[in-house]
Amino acid sequence: METDCLFCRIVAGDIPATVVRETERTLAFRDIGPKAPVHVLVIPKEHYVDVATLGAGDPALAGEVLATAAVVAEDEGLLGDGFRLMFNTGAYGGQEVFHVHAHLLGGAPLGPMLAG
Repeated sequence: METDCLFCRIVAGDIPATVVRETERTLAFRDIGPKAPVHVLVIPKEHYVDVATLGAGDPALAGEVLATAAVVAEDEGLLGDGFRLMFNTGAYGGQEVFHVHAHLLGGAPLGPMLAG
């Protein structure tokens, strides 16, 4: 565990979160500042800085993150109208917490991918 990592501390139970799904190696919880009616973060429990590092270091775990996101999307009723799954990577990508996480967003039209 990275002791200064917010998401590692959530995994450890040191910081509370509203968990919607947990597997042996992944955790999905509600974002505290939602940008859509449904905004869930899906993370690997093991610390990886970003999605590129996760994909190179443990492709199977990357697949588990995607599988967890798919189950949460179904559980949240997002499959019919659709959803967005987004990984922010690095400063230019808007990453704020440097523990890889997917944003699962849905429940309303999300608009264009990038603000003009």
